[in-house]
Amino acid sequence: MLSFLDICYTAVTIPQILVIFWIGRVHIAFSGCLLQMYFFHSLGITENYLLTIMAYDRYIAICNPLRYSTIMTSRCCKLLVFACWFCGFLSPVTKLILVTFLPFCGSNEIHHLFCDLSPLLHLACADTFLNVITDFVINSCIIILTSAFIALTYTKILITIILMNSAEGRRKAFSTCAAHITVVLIFFGSVAFMYVRPQTVYAPEYDQLVTINYTILTPLLNPAVYSLRNKEIKRALKKYFLR
Repeated sequence: MLSFLDICYTAVTIPQILVIFWIGRVHIAFSGCLLQMYFFHSLGITENYLLTIMAYDRYIAICNPLRYSTIMTSRCCKLLVFACWFCGFLSPVTKLILVTFLPFCGSNEIHHLFCDLSPLLHLACADTFLNVITDFVINSCIIILTSAFIALTYTKILITIILMNSAEGRRKAFSTCAAHITVVLIFFGSVAFMYVRPQTVYAPEYDQLVTINYTILTPLLNPAVYSLRNKEIKRALKKYFLR
């Protein structure tokens, strides 16, 4: 599901970014701009929730291994994934509705790689204080709550690993969590820098640099990070580099 989500997430923005790099600029209708912004935020928030329930999955696997198969059933996994998608696509609706009520005049050029809320608010001819505060509150609540849940989960996991008697058991437990916590730090760090801020006045270059990090680098690194846990891929890489 994470792989499928990354494909959708990049498909919303990467094609247009490539066109901008190739041609220099691209035209988009206002309705198309709003749709792109909505799907980009929805899929990003969905990935946020999905990484959170993946932390819960790691917690059950390490702290309650004997009960894992009875807790994380196929039905439970499907419900959790459905909840991630539902909440992810519901969360940015308020921000989208508020943007549609704004009057836009003057320049219609967005200084960004795609349609996002912050560069779109720069084009508004009215006070955007409500939009900025609403965006800040929603993003802060999502990121702080999910980050706190992941931190609490990994605190309990760390305590369980420290109390393990077997060195092999500790190694396997760390191996189980390493890929996930790496992806979480990259994704949450970039998103927090970009969206947990009450100001709208930031240099476009700053926004573009941070945006490239979580729209391109994170989805690019996810397969690599998770593939390194696969023994067959490890053997293939060793064989290739030794040759």
